[in-house]
Amino acid sequence: MARKKINNELWKALQSLLPVMEPSTKGGRPRVDDRAALNGILFVLHTGIPWEDLPKELGFGSGMTCWRRLREWQANGVWERLHLARLKRLREHDSDSSRFAHPGLRRHLRAIC
Repeated sequence: MARKKINNELWKALQSLLPVMEPSTKGGRPRVDDRAALNGILFVLHTGIPWEDLPKELGFGSGMTCWRRLREWQANGVWERLHLARLKRLREHDSDSSRFAHPGLRRHLRAIC
């Protein structure tokens, strides 16, 4: 299966919504790049594999790292803000955004986090 990566336009929109994380003063491993973690999250959600089966060789970090990042971003309201920002952009272009308003979005995100 070919690995799809998030396009630059969507990444720029999302990146501005991510919380700024300061490097840990406790040491440990460096934080996995946000874009790599996002691609790992999308890979797991697209393929349906368990988080722990995400191959590290793909360069996304571990499945647990990607799962924690998904949870962190959910807790910080990143997905809700991204959804609203994309709807606003559609409205600015005078598009019909009703088909993009998914009533189960919050429920789905709560279920996977």
